[in-house]
Amino acid sequence: MNKEKNIVKKGKSLNLRFALCTVFILIGYLPVLIYGLAYNASYRSISIESRKIELKSNNQILSNRISSNMYLSQDDNTASIDAGIEALADACNARILVVDKNFKIVKDSFNIATGKYSVANDTIKAYKGETTNVYDDEKEYISQAFPIHSDTDEKIIDGVLLVRASTKDITQLVDANSNRLLVFNLIILLSIIIISIYLSGLIEKPFISLLNSLNKISDGNIDTKMEENSYTVTKKISQNINSTLEKLKTVDKSREDFVANVSHELKTPITSIRVLADSIMSMEDVPKELYKEFMNDISDEIDREAKIIDDLLSLVKMDKAETVLNTEEVDINFLIKQILKRLRPIAAAKKVDIIYETIREVNAEVDETKLSLAITNLVENAIKYNTEGGSVRVSLDADHKFFYIKVSDTGIGIPESEYESIFERFYRVDKARSRSTGGTGLGLSITKNIILKHKGIIKVSSKEEEGSTFTVRIPLNYIVENRIEK
Repeated sequence: MNKEKNIVKKGKSLNLRFALCTVFILIGYLPVLIYGLAYNASYRSISIESRKIELKSNNQILSNRISSNMYLSQDDNTASIDAGIEALADACNARILVVDKNFKIVKDSFNIATGKYSVANDTIKAYKGETTNVYDDEKEYISQAFPIHSDTDEKIIDGVLLVRASTKDITQLVDANSNRLLVFNLIILLSIIIISIYLSGLIEKPFISLLNSLNKISDGNIDTKMEENSYTVTKKISQNINSTLEKLKTVDKSREDFVANVSHELKTPITSIRVLADSIMSMEDVPKELYKEFMNDISDEIDREAKIIDDLLSLVKMDKAETVLNTEEVDINFLIKQILKRLRPIAAAKKVDIIYETIREVNAEVDETKLSLAITNLVENAIKYNTEGGSVRVSLDADHKFFYIKVSDTGIGIPESEYESIFERFYRVDKARSRSTGGTGLGLSITKNIILKHKGIIKVSSKEEEGSTFTVRIPLNYIVENRIEK
């Protein structure tokens, strides 16, 4: 099982690292590759354009020399021009033709077509006075044609200068640059790959650390402390996980305390019943009055055990997340009056006066049964933990959005340090007095749960030996949360 987990871990690690490497390589190498391709294309284009300009300049000069020396109109003294044509052809890796006005080739630097005729399109355009400068990409040569004007009249064209210059040397130079650029690109790519592997490992390391810590936690070691603060995101993840772990520890401790409290609370009445039963069985000739007294005590303990079980069942039902309230519009004034009517005999037995104040009529969407239980618990506690001759004041008010219930007493009060604790299960401020009053320590926990289910809140304020006030705020209209069905 551990081997499978390690394989999964490594697989995830490699995938993340591979993704990071790929991103780094693309970001790092693509610009270099694009620049190299653009540079090659630009270099070739610029080189050809430069060659065309150079050829045009040189051939224009040659054309003017041919014109000024009357090369086409005399047979002697042409040696210097021929030498210039040969030198220019060799220097430019070109073939130069001089054509007279009869389309006859009088000079060919290759000495192949001398005496033949040229009626090419470029020749005809040049005789019309046009200068052509064309590059043939497929055959890799530059074709230029220049009119040779008469020395006596520039409007008269005596001939044409034709030039065919090869650009294969440029292509070879570009190819050589491409090969050098390829080697350079390979070096850059290799460097980027090495750097990417190192950086991806460096970036991935905190996440692997997090994963290892999470694996320890998943194995049940919730005491593991997450301390990965390399990045803002890992720091936040660590803080959130640590916060969640603290909550889990609190819940776990709460569960342990709850189980211990439940065991203790359920065991106490049983122990009392056993002691009473053993006492009866150990005595001979038990008087009827004493027997009856013991049986009444046993009955009280059974009632107490049943109340604890009922409260526990109520809590279990309330704890279920899917618990749905059966809400309907309820007259809250009437509901409170009915609750107080049932509790007045208990209050009278303790000589506690119950006062009810209502500021306005209130109707709200609530679960009548559950809210009745919550209010009953609050008023019953106010009676139980009151002083003889004291009072309990219950008030009802509302605004456009909420209704408010206040339950105040003149009893023993609650220390401020225990305001939050009183809503915990089985918590009692005065444990000895609570047991004597028959409390289970679950009433306020149930009450708070019910109020929260109604989207409400409950607050307490108190002074020791002066009394306590519980304030409840609940929305008038209950909003059902939308749930996504799985």
